Amino acid sequence: PRTAKRLHVTARTLQRRLLEEGVSFAELLAEVRRTQAERLLLRSDAPLAQIAAQLGYADTGAFVRAFRGWTGVTPGAFRQRAGG
Repeated sequence: PRTAKRLHVTARTLQRRLLEEGVSFAELLAEVRRTQAERLLLRSDAPLAQIAAQLGYADTGAFVRAFRGWTGVTPGAFRQRAGG
């Protein structure tokens, strides 16, 4: 609802337009979060808790589980492999 309001459309209109594009809001949100997470992990030394909060996760564990699901590795391992 907040996203639809910011786009000046109803929630139903947003849902319908996303379906027309073959993507769900949850999928789109996950992709944005993944991209932002990778960027933050590579370009900053911010603690995982801070990154999780910036991405809208209630706790670090939820962020770590989501990141592992996207990439197959934990955020810490991702950062370490990148030399950070």
